[in-house]
Amino acid sequence: MAWGVPPRPPSSKVQALYELCKRTFPSPSAAGTSPSPPPADAVRSISSLMDTITPADVGLRDDNAEDDRGHGFFESNFLKGSARVARWAQPITYLHIYECDAFSIGIFCLPTSAVIPLHDHPGMTVLSKLLYGSMHVKSYDWIEPTVLASIQPARLAKLHTDDVRTAPCPTSVLYPQSGGNMHCFTSVSSCAVLDVLAPPYSEDVGRICTYFHDYPFSSLSAAGQTKIAGNPDSYAWLEAINTPVNIYMRPGMYTGPKVQT
Repeated sequence: MAWGVPPRPPSSKVQALYELCKRTFPSPSAAGTSPSPPPADAVRSISSLMDTITPADVGLRDDNAEDDRGHGFFESNFLKGSARVARWAQPITYLHIYECDAFSIGIFCLPTSAVIPLHDHPGMTVLSKLLYGSMHVKSYDWIEPTVLASIQPARLAKLHTDDVRTAPCPTSVLYPQSGGNMHCFTSVSSCAVLDVLAPPYSEDVGRICTYFHDYPFSSLSAAGQTKIAGNPDSYAWLEAINTPVNIYMRPGMYTGPKVQT
């Protein structure tokens, strides 16, 4: 590029999101470590851009946004010729856009009543934009210092969010220690969520997704009878699920603008 010539504007909002993430999220410096969360103004810039992204910007067809089957965006020959698929047999579909060791960009498409169970994001900053539809979001953050239950391996967490979000709504952000790092999604209607994970999950470096059961605060007692401040309903005990969690999820074909690296 010649000196004095301004850079060309991004060819799409997806490209703009990639370039902004590339400038914002550094690569992890060592195995098993994660970079510190980026400055608040950098996160606001990404959130503001994601707020403007529509289904059409990522290749989702507006005319199928209300399709309860959750298959409208995926050109499967089998599905084109099949009868309506039973709702409980439908998968959550993940559309991969981009991933490197610093961040990933992708879309989760959920049919009505689908659930992504309660899970964590170790050492990660996550931005989520609801593209269409409605979903119930429930999220928690750990209580610090750690409070353990007295009779089973559960840890105390504070409720961060428990409500229904309907598009269009602002992009949500969670951080390694705040913002609702453990969350679960239940689709109220067919919906899609654009996610940026920084850094992404990686078993090789120990960023492994853990799933949890949550129990009402009143159902267990704390070791040492630690007192809590405020409404007990704002707290819950989270216990890691040590058996495999079976989520009916499949990869789909992303048909939106490609990222130019």
